[in-house]
Amino acid sequence: MKLSVIIPALNEAASIRHAVETAQALCPHEVIVVDGGSVDGTVRIAQTLDCHLVESSRGRAVQQNGGAAVATGDVLLFLHADTWLVPEGREQIERALQSPSIPGGAFYHRIDAGGVLYRLVEAGDALRVCCTRIAYGDQGIFLRREIFESLGGFPNVRLMEDVRLMKSLRDHGRLALLPGPLHVSPRRWQKHGALRQTIRNWCLLTAEHVGVHPDRLAEWYAPHWKQGSAPNG
Repeated sequence: MKLSVIIPALNEAASIRHAVETAQALCPHEVIVVDGGSVDGTVRIAQTLDCHLVESSRGRAVQQNGGAAVATGDVLLFLHADTWLVPEGREQIERALQSPSIPGGAFYHRIDAGGVLYRLVEAGDALRVCCTRIAYGDQGIFLRREIFESLGGFPNVRLMEDVRLMKSLRDHGRLALLPGPLHVSPRRWQKHGALRQTIRNWCLLTAEHVGVHPDRLAEWYAPHWKQGSAPNG
């Protein structure tokens, strides 16, 4: 397996080094950082690391598609800059993709903070994936490159691009939810409150499910996003 790890970034100076170094621990074919116009030290730091730096216009869908366009691996793994996957994750992906019926999947995630509420959030997210076969981007979406290309990549929308990709992906077979864990920074939940953040995510998913366009959802989400939280987080 030639694994391409793609990391979209925007003003992630505090976390980009850790993101790239832990991605390299997966022994990938390549690590690609796609910067969306950072104004902090993200680009400067990334230039010192063992990765391929790509500059892009802002937008997670655009950035991830840009990274995939230059990737040369046969399996794509999309990791947010505030997440990191344990080294065993690579072997888990390889084992899962030995089955031709599995086009891709995601990971159980572990919020790097103590407390019962965070464990409940993790359990709820795992239940969501099991019931709906939809994972968010911060759960480490991976899939076969040829399938990603056949789907046309991430839909070019301002929000919920991960949900829309997963909805298309599940038509190609059974999605794998791997044990990981994929560690996630607690910053979004700590900044806005774990319960409030979780309710907002579920409301967004429900609104998208009933047909509200992602661009309209992005406008609703914008005040929260500008306070320091990325979409779908």
